[in-house]
Amino acid sequence: MGVTVDVHQVYKYPFEQVVASYLRKYPHPMDKNVISVKIVEETRDVSTGIIYRKRIAICQNVIPEILRKVSILKVPSIQLEEESWLNPQERNMAMRSHCLTWTQYASMKEESVFRESTENPNWTEFVQRGRISITGAGFLNYILETFASTFLRQGAQKGIRIMEMLLKEQCGAPLAE
Repeated sequence: MGVTVDVHQVYKYPFEQVVASYLRKYPHPMDKNVISVKIVEETRDVSTGIIYRKRIAICQNVIPEILRKVSILKVPSIQLEEESWLNPQERNMAMRSHCLTWTQYASMKEESVFRESTENPNWTEFVQRGRISITGAGFLNYILETFASTFLRQGAQKGIRIMEMLLKEQCGAPLAE
């Protein structure tokens, strides 16, 4: 079946500041689940100026201990891959993420974009859609999808709070209308 989580946020900061903060966001003391983030590939297209990055994040396994009795869920960490395409001229950055762990049983994909806000060119809009579907776990499919949905929603809200805090620390108060 699968679950989908949609997020929309407007940061009252310029695009360049928001993207710079996003790229430095993890690891962060407010989210101890993200252990490390490493750039594994970075290229710049000289004709378009688009910067492509591939990053791998190592995260703690957050599946509740009771569910880790199932042997495939008993791993210490989870790997996520994020690809991003930063277009400085058009002031947008598109991202795609997916889980590299448990691919035979679960599919976790996120598509996100940071772009100049239509409300105010000095603000930045963030839109994200995440989808998780679990297969091959029998009766646990529904339980795991419900847990994943709750975890994604809470994680998205925590990520927004971290971004707001980083932006305020690094750039000062948000820009007014």
